[in-house]
Amino acid sequence: MNAPHPGTNLPPGHLPEYPSAAVQGPPEHTGYPGPHAGYSIPPAGYSGAGPVGFPVQHQPMYNQPGGPAGVPCMPEPPPQLDCPPGLEYLSQIDQILVHQQIELLEVLTGFESNNRYEIKNSFGQRIYFAAEDTDFCTRNCCGPSRPFTMRILDNMGREVMTLERPLRCSSCCCPCCLQEIAIYAPPGVPIGYVTQIWHPCLPRFTIQNERREDVLKIIAPCLLCSCCADVDFEIRSLDEENVVGKISKQWTGFMREAFTDADNFAIQFPLDLDVKMKAVMLGACFLIDFMFFESSGNRE
Repeated sequence: MNAPHPGTNLPPGHLPEYPSAAVQGPPEHTGYPGPHAGYSIPPAGYSGAGPVGFPVQHQPMYNQPGGPAGVPCMPEPPPQLDCPPGLEYLSQIDQILVHQQIELLEVLTGFESNNRYEIKNSFGQRIYFAAEDTDFCTRNCCGPSRPFTMRILDNMGREVMTLERPLRCSSCCCPCCLQEIAIYAPPGVPIGYVTQIWHPCLPRFTIQNERREDVLKIIAPCLLCSCCADVDFEIRSLDEENVVGKISKQWTGFMREAFTDADNFAIQFPLDLDVKMKAVMLGACFLIDFMFFESSGNRE
């Protein structure tokens, strides 16, 4: 026979009821913020290492604005004297790869869309992302001869360069109103220009500094056919005796060349060349793309 619980008047066989730990719990702290509105349960597979969508500190973060996820980015160098902000990347490299992205809507419909490019170093690490900024009518009425603004962003989404191409005559028989592109870094501050030199056969350009003084020349081959081979635009000294670098339009395969206008380029220059001139060579690459390689595939 069970004895009554000491200190209680309950009948035999009954135990006292105590408050559960979940109800009793520690007292709430005054002013402690409760759950925020809209708080949701973490998704499946979340390990609880940090807030959803934020990187874990000990893991590198490669997903940056302007490109697909998983693309490795070049580490940001420290600021340098006499270097426009955002161009420090160019001081550490002697080659730039420019890869134009394929626009599926453009391939299917034939309507020209804004061009977009990934700019990488020789290791495939993304340095910049370039995006054309023109309206629908300009793109589809003027075609490759259209004027455009090209905005170049770094891996943090900051605009570090702006390229401006005015509307000019595209006929090689006309010596006036030749092609030109202006390069600004930071936006609004000119650092150089690329101007076309009239020639009846060979496409030629002059690279100029911010004071419009001639610095280098770009000379194209007689034939611009890129069937199964690269097309090299040599960058020479003003007397054309020394080759300083080159801009190469790379062969990307028959299907891509025939049905799209997405091109790949490689720019080579001396490592110790002024970063402003390296940026101007990048602008020359975009001008060459629009002048000679933008029309192809479905629009023809």
